This record gives sequence, structure tokens and C-alpha cells, in this order.
Amino acid sequence: MANLFELLRPRIGQDLNISPHDAHTTSYLGRLGTLSVSDLTSTEPDSLLHAAQTHDRNLKALAKRSHQAVMASASHLGHLSALLPSLDSNSHDLSDALPPLESTAARFANKYRRGTDNAVLERRKQAMLLSLNVDRVVDILELPSLLSSTIAVAQAPASSSTVTTSLSYTSALDLHAQTRRLKALYPQSELVKSVSVQADEEIAKLAAALTTSLQSPSLKLATAMRTIGWLRRITPALAESDGTDATMSPADDGSLGALLLSCRLHSLHTVLSALEPLRELAQQESAAQIKESGRGSRGSHSERYLKRYLEVFREQSFATINMYTSIFPSGLPLPDRSEVKEAGDAYGFGPLSSPVATFALHLVDLLAAELRHHMPSIADASSRESLWTQVLYCAASLGRLGADFGMMVALLGAEIDDSSSDTKEPEWVRVMKSHRLQAGRLEILARGVKNSKKAEDQS
Repeated sequence: MANLFELLRPRIGQDLNISPHDAHTTSYLGRLGTLSVSDLTSTEPDSLLHAAQTHDRNLKALAKRSHQAVMASASHLGHLSALLPSLDSNSHDLSDALPPLESTAARFANKYRRGTDNAVLERRKQAMLLSLNVDRVVDILELPSLLSSTIAVAQAPASSSTVTTSLSYTSALDLHAQTRRLKALYPQSELVKSVSVQADEEIAKLAAALTTSLQSPSLKLATAMRTIGWLRRITPALAESDGTDATMSPADDGSLGALLLSCRLHSLHTVLSALEPLRELAQQESAAQIKESGRGSRGSHSERYLKRYLEVFREQSFATINMYTSIFPSGLPLPDRSEVKEAGDAYGFGPLSSPVATFALHLVDLLAAELRHHMPSIADASSRESLWTQVLYCAASLGRLGADFGMMVALLGAEIDDSSSDTKEPEWVRVMKSHRLQAGRLEILARGVKNSKKAEDQS
């Protein structure tokens, strides 16, 4: 094959770099050796022309399909010589930067290690915990405003329904109980402390509003019972007994009874303050009589003032004591017992009285002061007797509740009795006899009506 290649070399051309050891060259030279002379002169040129045309078409199609990729590859290959030095420089810089990076990572790992106490990590943990529980925190922060709005709805004039008011107060108490539970669970939390303080302020406002409602002159028993019930739940400290009152039963209601009586006393003074114009006229009348040595008017202003005063006093005092006995049946005075006296003597003090007992005595003192001041100004005997009778009816009315002060009339009568009267029998004695006579007649009449009803039922 080498001889054949050397033989054909002059005809191939010097510009073609063809090696005789190439596989394609050796294969083609081997094929030429198998052809006859006629094939070499007739079919081989056509075959070579056809192969050349085929390769030319294939090269054109390849150039058409891949000319952009070939051009891009050529461009990249042209820049490769410039990129290799830059890559070498960057690789050296990276290898130089790795040791400082490794030492910095080691210091960071030692600084923020979980096993040691770290303030930064604690702050991050708290921040993460806060972000996870932000909805719960917002709910806790809204407790005081929600409590305030609930109380406002209960006290709004539009919500006059008892059911609506009860539901609102119940919701307010539930919210306050929730804040107290949170304070007990998290006593060190400043957020919970702040929310608890705000909730306590709102509950204090509610208690003040309920206490103010007890001072209404038109307070009814049902409303008072509901209000005391709410106060008992809102301010349990008022409903707890301090254990120093030996005359009260173990089931007493602490200071709530005294609170009710104080509010009703304020209401009584408020209603009586409306009689201030009549009182001023009565005082002017009394002053004029003293100045003129009893030769003034006949005490008409004093009479009108005392009549109106007794009407208000009878109505308000009976309603107050009846209200107290209905709401606090366990707070009534108990009979004296030896153990009670011993308990009082053990501390060097006597046993404390029931609030309603001292309240009734205070009311009687108020009435006695007014009678003692204005009764002497009334000159007409029939008017005085009418007023004494009105006082006795008031005493009998309170006597139904265990607060009869009829015997006070004897003491006041002895003080106010007109010494210039010609009658031997004092005026207050006649009035009491007349009152007892009328009371006996009424009792007989009532007994007769009762007996007649029994007779009708039996028949």
C-alpha cells in the first residue's frame, strides 16, 4: 500500500496533508487494489464525484444548522486564553480566604452555642416566641378594652332589659376572672400585670356605678337584690366577714349590708334635701317666735315641714329596713348568748351590733332632732296631736320590721311638753292613749273580718 501511495502522491497535490497511515487512506488504497482497470477508468471517477457531492451537501447542511454554535464556540475559544489567567488568580484568592472564613465560622459557633447562656439567643428566642403567639398576645391586650365596652353596654340607657344587663355583667365578670387567672399563672409577666391593673380599674368603675345605683330614691327591692348580687361577685372582699363581729352569723354578708344602708341613708338625705325650702321657712318661723317671746305665728310652716318630713321618713325608712331584711336575712341581730358575751369580753370590747340596728337608731335620732327642734314652734294643740299620731304610725310601721320606737314619744313628749298647758295629763299621754284605742279597734275589726271569713268557709 505504501508503494501505491507513493505512486499516487505526485497527483494528490502538495497542499493536502495526507498521511499514508491514516485509516481512511489505507482503506481506500486497499479498495483500489481490488478494482480492475476498466472499473478504474469508467465507474470510479463517477463514484468519487458522487461521494464528493454527497459530502459537499452534508457539509453545507451542517454549516447551515450549526453555524451559530460554531461561531459561539469559536468566540469562546478565543476568550479562553484570557479567562484562564483570571481563573487561576481567583482560585488563589479563594484558597487564601478559606482559612479566615473557617476561623470566623468557628468563633461564631462558639459564641452562639446552644449549650451556654447567651443573651442574644435569648432575645431571639423571645422574639420568635412572640411572633408565634402574636394572636394570643393581642387577645390579652384587648381584654381591658373589651371589658370596658361590655360594662358600657350594660350601663347604656338603651339596654334596659334585665336579661341584656345580666348577660353583659356576666361577660364582664368572666373577662375579669380570665385576667385574674392569667395573673396567677404568670405573676412575673409585666404585660399580664399591666392588663390586670387595667381590668381592676374597670371593675372598680363598675362597682362604683353599681354602688351609685343603690343611692337611687326610686330603688326597688328586685333591683337592689340584683345589684347586691353583682357586687357580691364583683367585690368578694366586701362580702367576706372579718370574723370580729360576734353577733353575726357565719353566713353574714360582710360589709355589703353596711354598704346598702349607707347608700339608702344617702338617698334619704337626698330626698329630704328637697324639703329644704320648707325647712328654711320653719327655721325662720322658730327664730321669729324666739325673738318675739312666743307671740309670733302659730307654727304653720313648721307643721307643714314636719308632716312632709314624716311622710318621707316613714316611706324611705320602712323601704330601707324591709329591703335590708329581705336581702340579708342572716344579718339581723341575734339574741344574746353567753358565748357571744365571752367572745366580746375576751378582747376587752363588747360585741358589735348589727348594722340594721345601729341604722335604725340613727334614723330615730334624726327624727328626734327634727321633732325636738320644730315641734315647740307649733302652737295649735290639734296640729301637735296630729303630728304625734303620725309619729306613732311611723313607729308602728317600723315595728313590723322590729324597729319600733314608740317609746321615744314619751321621752320627746316630756321634753317638748308645753308647761303652760292647763291640763293635768300631758299631751303625749293623750295621743298614745288615743292611738292605742284606735289600734285596738282596728285589731277587733280585723279579727271580726277573719272570723266571718272562717265561718263562710266552714258553711
